[in-house]
Amino acid sequence: MRSDRRPPFLLSLGAFAGLLFLHVPLGFVILYAFTTEEKTYEFPPPGLTLKWFAVAFERTDIWAAIQLSLQVAAMSTVLALILGTLIAAALANHRFFGRETLSLLVILPIALPGIVTGIALRSAFNIMDVPFSTWTIVLGHATFCIVVVYNNAVARFRRLSGSLVEASMDLGADGFQTFRYVILPNLATALMAGGMLAFALSFDEVIVTTFTAGQQATLPIWMLNELIRPRQRPVTNVVAVFIILVTFLPILAAYYLTRDEEPGRGAGH
Repeated sequence: MRSDRRPPFLLSLGAFAGLLFLHVPLGFVILYAFTTEEKTYEFPPPGLTLKWFAVAFERTDIWAAIQLSLQVAAMSTVLALILGTLIAAALANHRFFGRETLSLLVILPIALPGIVTGIALRSAFNIMDVPFSTWTIVLGHATFCIVVVYNNAVARFRRLSGSLVEASMDLGADGFQTFRYVILPNLATALMAGGMLAFALSFDEVIVTTFTAGQQATLPIWMLNELIRPRQRPVTNVVAVFIILVTFLPILAAYYLTRDEEPGRGAGH
């Protein structure tokens, strides 16, 4: 039951203060992408300029880092969509011994601190003599991207009526046709939302990447190096603005894809 009453003033004030606490630092990041001062962060900025965007555009090291980050995020997302959906289908529709334990193990990587996951992966790659490359970064990112896809997919599977699948099979559809025409349309928005969130998480991941990368530098790693040994401080802020946009838009899209769904109904109903 929905209430149209306005929340108490103190509750509204607390919510507003929380939003300011979360978003004012982002405002400063955006502001200093336009500052005319190159080496320090004066407040207020002595002037505003767009020149740092042009400087960032001409930096080949930035473009290389962006390309690697997009490549890793795309591959991690595809891997997460495949494995996360398969795991969700197995755990949502079948009961077997150890099911709850397996479910816990699936979501464990995102609950653990990133440094623990990173150390574990690095140790495993060293033991197996796997050379550090783009693929080791992808595998590292997939460990937590799978969880995001799994959480979205398993919730949708549990709301998908088994009678729909049975009816499809009774009408002569084979497994592939049932998946394509019945299951997939019901999973579509959940998979899109999970994929977008996984892409955003992978794109700005830094801790796990630090332990699984070789000589490569994704965009977050590039930013970390620039903060330690800055060349042009405002350029780092320009790149941060780009990351905010790249990660914010998929998360916003995922929110709008899933917010209006009613409990007990799948997509396509």
